Amino acid sequence: MNVKRMNWAGYSACISALLYALPHFWWGLGVPLAFPGDFDRAPNDFWAQAIGFWVMGGLSVLAAMFALAFSKSWGNRIPRWLLVVPAWIGSIGLSVWGFSYFVLQFQFAIGRVQSTPAFAAQDANPMAAWGYVWYGLFLVWGISLGIAAHYARH
Repeated sequence: MNVKRMNWAGYSACISALLYALPHFWWGLGVPLAFPGDFDRAPNDFWAQAIGFWVMGGLSVLAAMFALAFSKSWGNRIPRWLLVVPAWIGSIGLSVWGFSYFVLQFQFAIGRVQSTPAFAAQDANPMAAWGYVWYGLFLVWGISLGIAAHYARH
């Protein structure tokens, strides 16, 4: 097993998860910085904010701890399959989610698809450009998690 590459990938996945978690917490506090769309149009009821911001931020912190298991000695106490299987599932999901956003944006750019009326205003908002950052983060997170899983299984 190439420990150096697995460590690097684990740290990269951990940092990606934390970078995803942080804005969810400040969005939950009402700070619109880096929100990918019109923050004022985001659902304002208790459960939507609790789940969309706080739960997603908290789950991302747990995902960061999980990714850190590939890089820290305490991760060796966890059975390999208990690290590798969820990491592969997460890697595939995050990578497909991130990649599909860029495919959709490409389809918009060449005129093959159009926004539905429900999302036209959100997609036209200048803050929608933050989507490139967040979905790029999904790609980095997914790919690094997959690399960590690949080296951990050997």
